[in-house]
Amino acid sequence: MSQLEGTSEKKLLPFWPHYVLSEFIAWYVMLGILITLSALFPAGLEEQADAFKTPAHVKPEWYFLAVYQFLKVASIFSFLGAEAPKLIGVIAPGIGMALLALLPFIDRGPKRPARRRPLMLLLVIVIVLVFIGLTVWGQVG
Repeated sequence: MSQLEGTSEKKLLPFWPHYVLSEFIAWYVMLGILITLSALFPAGLEEQADAFKTPAHVKPEWYFLAVYQFLKVASIFSFLGAEAPKLIGVIAPGIGMALLALLPFIDRGPKRPARRRPLMLLLVIVIVLVFIGLTVWGQVG
């Protein structure tokens, strides 16, 4: 007598259509529950979204606060036209990032300590102070 004769064999069901059918039934039950809940508790309509008006409670992460604040401060350029503040608020930081990326290629002078380059040192200090000031202003204001 072999070992297999004493054990009962399980009848295996094929994947198609038996398993797929049970999955379809489960998905349709869940879909029915979702439709019933959405019909019983409908979502209320809020005011329509305005892409040019940011809600007061929304603030970016700290590393974007300076650029965000500059975008708000760029409204002083409204005398150049209606779209000028938005364009300047977006293009000026882009130019600054491009200059920052190109700085190693622009400043290719002889090796000199920073104290012998007062103009570059002053420019870096002013940029860092403006960036810190705009970040703090964006957080507080």
